[in-house]
Amino acid sequence: MRTSRLPALIAGLLFAVTAHAAETDTWQVPVAVKKLDNGLVVVVSEDHSSPTVGISTVYHVGMRLEPQNRTGFAHLFEHLMFEGTPNAPKGTFDRVIQGGGGIFNGSTRADYTNYIASAPISALEPLLWIEADRMKTLDFSEKNLDNQRNVVKEEIRVNVKNQPYGLFFWTDLDALAFDKWANKHDGYGSFEDLDHASIADVKAFHDTFYQPANAVLGISGDVTPEQAFALAQKYFGAIPARPLPTRTDVAEPLNTKGRHLEQTDALAKAPAIAVGWKAPERGSKDQMPMLVLAQLLVGDDASRLYQGLVKGREQVLQIQGGVNFALGSGTDYAGPTLFGLFAIYKPNAQPDQVLGAINDEIAKIARDGVDDATLARVKTKMLSDWYGGMEDFLSRADTLAKLQTLWGDAAVVNQVPGWINQVSADDVRRVAQTYLTDANRSVIIRRPVVARSKDAGAKPAGKH
Repeated sequence: MRTSRLPALIAGLLFAVTAHAAETDTWQVPVAVKKLDNGLVVVVSEDHSSPTVGISTVYHVGMRLEPQNRTGFAHLFEHLMFEGTPNAPKGTFDRVIQGGGGIFNGSTRADYTNYIASAPISALEPLLWIEADRMKTLDFSEKNLDNQRNVVKEEIRVNVKNQPYGLFFWTDLDALAFDKWANKHDGYGSFEDLDHASIADVKAFHDTFYQPANAVLGISGDVTPEQAFALAQKYFGAIPARPLPTRTDVAEPLNTKGRHLEQTDALAKAPAIAVGWKAPERGSKDQMPMLVLAQLLVGDDASRLYQGLVKGREQVLQIQGGVNFALGSGTDYAGPTLFGLFAIYKPNAQPDQVLGAINDEIAKIARDGVDDATLARVKTKMLSDWYGGMEDFLSRADTLAKLQTLWGDAAVVNQVPGWINQVSADDVRRVAQTYLTDANRSVIIRRPVVARSKDAGAKPAGKH
């Protein structure tokens, strides 16, 4: 999670309607796919509307696959990928991309780590050269490891330890809701585990996961598939594939008994609540209805929970959430995830009142479903977001690479609108009844520390 800033990557999957729309009822995102002999999959989306290009290299490894007793290792490794190679010392990456007028970033999620860059089309070859170079090897040195270990620790201090609420709606809620270590551990990492990471660990991780057979290269913009495939072969084709490890079984059933945890927070000024229900599997018949339900409940200011709890009952100061909340979008996960909510509520409200109000809104949908006009509005909003999400070449390349990595098929990009349109009121009611139950629900209440004592400097309770 680099400190350089980019506009938030839109979770949408499709390009805005263009002149193509006049020729066909539904505009299709151009998708061309080729697998190199070493296993690298290249996905290209040709678009000559701008003389620019976006690229995304997605590795099929994230927090879920990092070694036990090495929490935060996948994130640490993401930082190390920017520290240079024997051919391109530290700083080369920044100069090559920014010197060519480009931008870049990287992020670590549960099931993947992605490295993204965007630049004028003239910079495409240097971009691919430097991506291929760090796929081959890195500058494995104690100095680089120590530097980036400290950077990750500082991120944890800033984003977790010294922030009100400290991302408890992600780290602590996952720890409560899930049973398998792969799904429940804190992907940001503990200081102790980070300190124990060694050069041998880093080399083994790179050898195992950072290789062509475990990667997808997405390219979108002012380039033809033939040109892009030839360049991919030129720069990546000679990198040898290595055997991949057997992936652990991370599947978990829905919970059968509600889970509850209470914490205090010395930095918070108002109480907060995090709620999570185990969500449908990626690619299941219930996934898209759950995304529609999430939009209906908490997608925007017109949502049921915002109107019911913030505007109506006036119990809640703010509420946000979604499927795979805080870790990506509702389509980019490959193992168990949550439909999660995070709300800050008024000090004069009680957590049971807030939970009761959330349950009331869910019960209305589970009992009555949703009327045609509201369902149509929600779908229109989702489709607008999805179509708008591909105007930026960088977002398009990244989305296609993630779909190829996690779904095994980048062409899913052109199926999503139909899946959204097919969701019925009965589907929405069914997923509300099946998944948003008290038995499948995990809840964390986090209260401010009211009275300060001699131990006022103690850290807030809860796992970080």
